[in-house]
Amino acid sequence: MYGNPLIKKEMSTELNSAIDKTVFNIDEAAEIKRIGEHIRTVLRDELRRRGCVVAVSGGIDSSVSAALCVDALGSSKVFGLLLPEKDSSDDSVIDGKSVMEYLGIDYIQHDITSTLEEIGCYRMRNESFRRVFSQYDDSWRAKIVLSGGNKGQYNHFLLVVESPDGEVMEKRLGHKDYLQIVAATNFKQRVRKNIEYFHADRLNYAVVGTPNRLEYDQGFFVKNGDGSADIKPIAHLYKTQVYALARTLGLPEKICNARPTTDTYSMEQGQDEFYFGLPYGDMDLALWANNQNVPVEELAKALQISVDKARLIYNDIVNKRRATRYLHAKPYLIEEISELNDKAES
Repeated sequence: MYGNPLIKKEMSTELNSAIDKTVFNIDEAAEIKRIGEHIRTVLRDELRRRGCVVAVSGGIDSSVSAALCVDALGSSKVFGLLLPEKDSSDDSVIDGKSVMEYLGIDYIQHDITSTLEEIGCYRMRNESFRRVFSQYDDSWRAKIVLSGGNKGQYNHFLLVVESPDGEVMEKRLGHKDYLQIVAATNFKQRVRKNIEYFHADRLNYAVVGTPNRLEYDQGFFVKNGDGSADIKPIAHLYKTQVYALARTLGLPEKICNARPTTDTYSMEQGQDEFYFGLPYGDMDLALWANNQNVPVEELAKALQISVDKARLIYNDIVNKRRATRYLHAKPYLIEEISELNDKAES
C-alpha cells in the first residue's frame, strides 16, 4: 500500500501492489483553488508584491503557471514575457503568444539574440562544437543528448549535428567541451531571468518560476537562470499532473498535447533525450515510486522493463540528486545572521 497526499477522495487510498499512473489522479479543481490561495497569501503576506511576471515559452509548464496566476489574481495582475532567440523554434513563439492572448494578459516579445551574441554565447558554444566537428558552422544545426545512465554506464553526453545537406552525425563530448557548451547555453536562461526581474521591479510584481516536480527534483534548471524565482507554483506537481491541470484550466488543445522540449538548441530536442532518458510519463512514475520506496520489481512490472533496467533508473534518480545538489544550495555564510531568520513584523 502506497499513500498519495493528492489522491482524489473518491478513489481508494489502498492501491494494488501493481502500480500504475492512477497514482497521479488528483482533484484538479481543488488543487487549482489551493494553489491560487497560496499565490495570493504569499504575494500579500510574504513578498508584498502586487502581481506576477511569467515568461511563457508555449510549453506546458509555463502555460499552466501563467493560467494559475490568472485564475488566482485576474488577468490584469499578470504580465507575460516572450523571450525567443535565434535557436528558438517558430512554434514556441506562436504557442506562447496564443497562450497569453487566450489568457488575456498584457505581454511583450523581446528577442534576446543580439544580447547573447554580444556576450559570446554562440561564439563560445560553437568553439566547442568545432573542436568535435571541425566543419561545423552557423549553417549546421546541433544538440547534445544524454547517454549511459540507464544502461549501467556513467552519464555522458553526445554532440549530435546535422549538416546543411541533412547528414546527421554524433560523437561523444569530452568533459571540457561539455562544460563550455552548457556554460554558454546557460546564458540564455540567465539573460531571460534578468529581463523578468526588470519587469517585476518596475511593476512591483513577483517572478514566477515554472519547474514541475520532476525538473525541480532532478535539477533540470539553470542556477540563477530559470531556477531563480520568487514563487514556484507547480514544483510539487508531477508533469502528468501538470497536463491534467492544463485541461481543467481550459488551455488550448495544442498546449495540452505539447511534447516537452528544451527549445535550447537548433535541432529539435525532447527533454527525455537531453536529460531524463525516459518519456515524462514513465519518468514521473519512476520518481514517484522511488519517493514511495516501491520495490524495484514493481517499477519494472509497471514500466514493462527488466528489473536490472528499473534498478538503473532508481540509481540514476539518486545520482542526479547528488550531482545537482549545488543548484538547490543557498549561498553559504560563515556565520548565520540570526536577526534575519525571524519574519519581519507586519
